[in-house]
Amino acid sequence: MVTWTRRALAGSGALAAVALAGPAFAAADTQVALVPGGPHPYFAAWEQAGTDAVKDFGLGAADYRVPQKWELAQQSQLLESLLTQGYNAFLIFPGDAVGTNTVVSEIVDNGGQALALAGCLKDPTPALFCMGTDTGNSAYLGTQELIKAMGGKGKIAHFTGFLVDPNTQLRIDAVQKAAAESNGAVEVVQVIADIDAPQPAEEKINAYLAAHAAEVDGIVTTAWVPAVTAANALRKLGDKRIKMVGIDHDEVVLQAIKDGFVNGTMLQNPYGQGYIGSYVLDKLRSGCTLKDDAPWKSNALTAKFVDSGTVFVDASGVDNYVDAMRGITKTLLGSFEQDYMNCS
Repeated sequence: MVTWTRRALAGSGALAAVALAGPAFAAADTQVALVPGGPHPYFAAWEQAGTDAVKDFGLGAADYRVPQKWELAQQSQLLESLLTQGYNAFLIFPGDAVGTNTVVSEIVDNGGQALALAGCLKDPTPALFCMGTDTGNSAYLGTQELIKAMGGKGKIAHFTGFLVDPNTQLRIDAVQKAAAESNGAVEVVQVIADIDAPQPAEEKINAYLAAHAAEVDGIVTTAWVPAVTAANALRKLGDKRIKMVGIDHDEVVLQAIKDGFVNGTMLQNPYGQGYIGSYVLDKLRSGCTLKDDAPWKSNALTAKFVDSGTVFVDASGVDNYVDAMRGITKTLLGSFEQDYMNCS
């Protein structure tokens, strides 16, 4: 698995130089907690992002803490514990788009601040805003790329993530939308969800392809583990007739692109989410406020969404995929204060 690092993304502290160009604020009392909904390789980059944010912005802490299981109660208990330990700035992937609002309200009522990161909370929410991949747009663009690779026609299987993940339904709808625009030339014949973990992904994807590989022309995956599993499955089949577009930057997927078993992948920016999110929460704790007229986007869950970036890479760009996200992260960080905040 490839993990984003600040040096890889920016080189020689370039991101920090962009961020620190604005007004100086005391940051030593900012204690950031980066908390996903459960264990998953996508979030591993948040740990390095927090470490680098402490170094670059002088934060008191920016620590990555993971619930043992994907259970809302476990995440809520962890967040409550971190609050009692003195953490006051929370970057949270919602364990549930509605249910997580309860513990976020508790955080805010006790003087903390929170952003929804990588997945959004449903409005009304006490979270200040949501920052993550525009997952619907990413899935839509990825499906369009797949349809191009299929020659504009054929049957698609869609392998996707946990149903508790607020992004999953957005992705299912987006894949269907892209297929529907073909006026019947492309059909989504199977959606397999709730498989963003090794055992269910292995069992369900391999069983499906064993029975139906000859009936499928394309595969789109919109979650990390299904992308890895499907890439391995196509390699084992050894037949490059089935086209595939994956997601994220696991080494298995990247190598499958190089070897021609996968056509491309939709990159996300988890490192940028954690790094920029830590920076923003510190700025807000240090006197800045959010602009009402900021260029907020909206989605099915919230009216205040910031896109952390996505880009498609194929065999022509896979060796330089870090460069693609470096530019997105630097651009977003460099203009964030001007676009979204009032700072004196």
